[in-house]
Amino acid sequence: MRKQIIVISIAVAAGLSGLAAEHLKSLNPAYFDMTTPAGTDFYTHVNKGWEEAHPLTAEHARYGQFNILNDSSEARVQRLVLNLANTNPQPGSVAFKVSTIYNQSMDSVRRNREGAAPIQADLKKIESTSHDGMEELFYWMHANYASPFFGAGPMEDMANSNEYAMYISGGGMSLGDRDYYLENDKRNKEVREAFKKLIVTQMQNAGYSKKDANRIMKNVLKIETALADSAWTREQSRNIPAMYNPRTIEQVKEMYPAVNWDRFFVETMDIATPEVVIVTEINSVAQANNLIASLTDREIKDYYLWKYVSQAAGQLSDKFADASFEFSKVMSGVQQQRPRWKRALGATESAMGEAVGQLYVEAYFPQSSKDYMVELVENLRTALGKHIINLDWMTDETKLNAIKKLNAFTVKIGYPDKWKDYSTMEIDPALSYYENMHNVAMWHQKEQLSKWGKPVDKTEWGMTPQTVNAYYNPLANEIVFPAAILQAPFFDPESSDAENYGGIGVVIGHEMTHGFDDQGSNFDSNGNMVEWWTPEDKAAFEAKTSKLVEQFDAVEVLPGLYANGSYTLGENIADQGGLRVAMTAFLDSQKKKGVDVNSPEALIDGYAPLQVFYMNYANLWANNIREEEIRSLTTGDVHSLGRNRVNVTLRNLAPFFNAFSIADGDAMFRPESNRVIIW
Repeated sequence: MRKQIIVISIAVAAGLSGLAAEHLKSLNPAYFDMTTPAGTDFYTHVNKGWEEAHPLTAEHARYGQFNILNDSSEARVQRLVLNLANTNPQPGSVAFKVSTIYNQSMDSVRRNREGAAPIQADLKKIESTSHDGMEELFYWMHANYASPFFGAGPMEDMANSNEYAMYISGGGMSLGDRDYYLENDKRNKEVREAFKKLIVTQMQNAGYSKKDANRIMKNVLKIETALADSAWTREQSRNIPAMYNPRTIEQVKEMYPAVNWDRFFVETMDIATPEVVIVTEINSVAQANNLIASLTDREIKDYYLWKYVSQAAGQLSDKFADASFEFSKVMSGVQQQRPRWKRALGATESAMGEAVGQLYVEAYFPQSSKDYMVELVENLRTALGKHIINLDWMTDETKLNAIKKLNAFTVKIGYPDKWKDYSTMEIDPALSYYENMHNVAMWHQKEQLSKWGKPVDKTEWGMTPQTVNAYYNPLANEIVFPAAILQAPFFDPESSDAENYGGIGVVIGHEMTHGFDDQGSNFDSNGNMVEWWTPEDKAAFEAKTSKLVEQFDAVEVLPGLYANGSYTLGENIADQGGLRVAMTAFLDSQKKKGVDVNSPEALIDGYAPLQVFYMNYANLWANNIREEEIRSLTTGDVHSLGRNRVNVTLRNLAPFFNAFSIADGDAMFRPESNRVIIW
């Protein structure tokens, strides 16, 4: 069970006056396609020139505005990390640890020389375990390297978010989604064949013969397909209340007797057996229990060998990286591996992200940006409050609860108030890269498990400051905006209010709306899973969201492949809410400044401010994407494709139609009776 982390686009209003002297900054009019009218295909109208100017390179499966911003952030982080090495840091210092991880990741000569040697002792341990030692081996795997068969660990209690609960969840599938194992269409068969090839190649890279590697592959497919057979569908995974199934430890022991649960908690987490456990997918864990009880030692060992090698591959020689990349080519269509320095940065940030983030904030995040965001968030909060009060489908009783939740939002901007302490993390240049990264993983695991029995620290962040993203966490009722997202085209102090409200303003509204989407609406103002809706309001909400599902389900993203409106529902609700709330906040801000957005004096490079607002929103989602990536994202991403986030969402909004004189007969027009307005 993981936290609800919501990915979106972001940009901030810079408080400019909205007068004719303003000029477009985030938007580039040269990219507009005047041969495609706004009423025919708004995404293409705004973004065709951008797509032509940013063709896909072999490195990317898709490339869009987020990638541009991420490239900028990566370049900044690289300079910071390289500068640390130039300071000749003292061994044991944070700077020394960061530099060592980065340098070892870059040192392909050493890693290629070592090959699979760093993991041979552990592979031998798995192979040499006797039947009597299989139970101990199971605990060892869970404690150190992977989560075979199922997952377990502490997380905020959904019913009492100030305390931690112990969760047991289904899992154990390398491919993540059940359809890859169970569906027999052309695409899923291709993925399975590529997965089989990956297993055989990686096991041979680890030193196994082709015959043994093929045996391992067959056993892995047998086990993971069985796990997939009981796994939830993507749509079922969005049902948060269905995932909250408290059971006493005695009930857990009766339900899943193949595991010695007292030993499991002591030996994998070093904690006493909890009295109550939350089982998220009852049938999936039951299937894991059945497999543990019925499989042969050989089958289980082969599964463990693969789980071990797959988690280690990224820290070993180039042979392992090349094999993983060949699989990625099938999954996403990417033709070239990311440069080694980018992969090294990714590893460094996964290990010590906040240490790097602290440097990033000091160098690149001025206090003025944080101050402005605080003001803008409050403008959006006020606007969303207006929308809630004026809803025609919600009763006053539920509106009061919604306003209470809105007013209770915690807002985190830029960076944490306190930074992680990495002083106890052990990094030694004499050790192999794999050994050091394993120590890093164990440090993070210990940090997580140390929270057990303590109150939840709601000051913690789920993203680093240098991450180009944002999220809403329903268990803390908080919206979080890392520093790196506060750049053009999302936030530009030299751009117009219209652009910035259409960028970061929409993103803020998006994150706020997540508190009231199909998942966030299950939680109250304190982040607890409490029913705060009247039955009538819940029914009205579900009736509206079902129509939104139908709108996206009707979109054919590739021949024979349709968007999944149920799986992407939360993001689609938030996109629409973000647009509506940001527009209200924008209009309110201009009114306060005495600006008439409909006057000729308010034009921005010849465009009306409302047009600029919607154009910059569309601009955020400009991207080029490979067909394989479209298929992969449609299968596994809770976000709609960028084109649909523009064209499908905007077709519900009357102010958008008015801004571009879109009328009946235009492809972008949707009759009022078919529009869906939720928040």
